[in-house]
Amino acid sequence: MKNHDDNFYIDLVLGGDSSAFAGLVARHKNMVFSIVLKILQNREDAEEIAQDVFLKAFESLGSFEKKSKFSTWLYRIAYNAAITKTRKKRVEFVGIDDRIISNYTEDEIQEHVGRFDADEQKRIIDKALKRLPEEDNLLITLFYKAENSVEEISAITRLTESNVKVRLHRIRKKLYGEISEMMNCRMAV
Repeated sequence: MKNHDDNFYIDLVLGGDSSAFAGLVARHKNMVFSIVLKILQNREDAEEIAQDVFLKAFESLGSFEKKSKFSTWLYRIAYNAAITKTRKKRVEFVGIDDRIISNYTEDEIQEHVGRFDADEQKRIIDKALKRLPEEDNLLITLFYKAENSVEEISAITRLTESNVKVRLHRIRKKLYGEISEMMNCRMAV
């Protein structure tokens, strides 16, 4: 059953086989948890909300119209649940300063990154990602890790497609600047 698409499992659940929902959970649990964790920045809260997301999706599955991908619909539920939880907690975050946004080329970053081994490169990139505001980190995760299209990200976050494109561009520039700054600091040591 592992090679079936989401619609296969949805049809089984809607046909009365509620145990088939486990296939959808198995397929999407990591990304749902990742989305929620990036917004909440708290593992325990993220685990709780991720469970709530799947419960809500199960209860609402009959209203899924298959006009978009199931993952887009599910990730939208996850995004909304996490944002609602954050509003209740009034969490504040410190993002990368706009001063970091300048004209860095990918070639310049690749030149700097190439001077470090793969483990050090991964640590630097992970550190730069953690310094992004949660919403920026989420957009990067949805685009690169979950491989959602700009249109799908727009549906999940309710940002316009133009806004998603602009924000992804600005986030990449922030990351390039942050990575370059970290590389320069490490090379100076």
